[in-house]
Amino acid sequence: MLNEIADPTPRANQIRIKISACAVCHTDLHICEGEIHPAFLPIVPGHQIVGVVEQQGSGAHRFAIGARVGVPWLNWIDADCKWFGTDRENLCENIRFTGFDTNGGYAEYVCVDENFAYALPDAFDDVHAAPLLCAGVIGYRALRLSEIERGETLGLYGFGASAHIVLQIARFWKKRVLVFTRSELHKQNARALGADWVGSADEMPPYKLDSAVNFAPVGELVVRALEWSERGATVVHAGVHSTPIPTFDYALLYHERTLRSAANSTRRDVQELLDLASKIPLRTQVTTYALADANRALQDVKHSRVSGAAVLQMK
Repeated sequence: MLNEIADPTPRANQIRIKISACAVCHTDLHICEGEIHPAFLPIVPGHQIVGVVEQQGSGAHRFAIGARVGVPWLNWIDADCKWFGTDRENLCENIRFTGFDTNGGYAEYVCVDENFAYALPDAFDDVHAAPLLCAGVIGYRALRLSEIERGETLGLYGFGASAHIVLQIARFWKKRVLVFTRSELHKQNARALGADWVGSADEMPPYKLDSAVNFAPVGELVVRALEWSERGATVVHAGVHSTPIPTFDYALLYHERTLRSAANSTRRDVQELLDLASKIPLRTQVTTYALADANRALQDVKHSRVSGAAVLQMK
């Protein structure tokens, strides 16, 4: 059910955006189901926002009225933080997130600091640009953290919105990609996008993994990835929420394997991903929903009924 709320007014350095599209993320689902807790309730979720600048607050001048922009999960960083402006600014203790610390994109309007909005590639229309802003960005950061540039074979666990973008990046970088998923729909999609092997997490892959990224909120899959990892491999757990990681034998971590998380993203990640999206070019796969059908979209994401990304359209 839709609710009417007051149109937001931009504060200093903010812009107000008239939203045209907002992609649906598993993080939105975690918020709605109470698995992670936003700064206040009720809150408007959504953090993969595309729209046009409609109003400027005092001091805002980066974007002209009518400019098309995108807003990601990263909403604000404390300028006094020791990591501000670095490749680790995502670790700021006072960091804020769109749709979690502020109202997000499941709405007609949103206000955001102009320094955390981005011009979007012309090659992408609004609904196809939206998934780049989180699925693409967090996937890109997790891929970099996996140190795949040192290896040949990448394993992807879970094949939703992020993984279908990461697979394309890895193939562009001429890496071998193995996909582990239980969804038959996602298996078909992975094959169509050029995965070198597709199977379930319980199946033995044909190659050992130099890098792996787990996009599913399932801690047990981290152990599965370590079991199939080469010496010196890096396994990245990319979820904002996860079931516990089971205990495992030290031998799985020995021989200089690395297990790490990917937390949020930086402004550099967003800009690099947007630049790369045009260069490849990436093909985001979307299923669109009306804003009034947001609950159905969330359920479809939860039950793996979407190939690629679900996107709300604000018509």
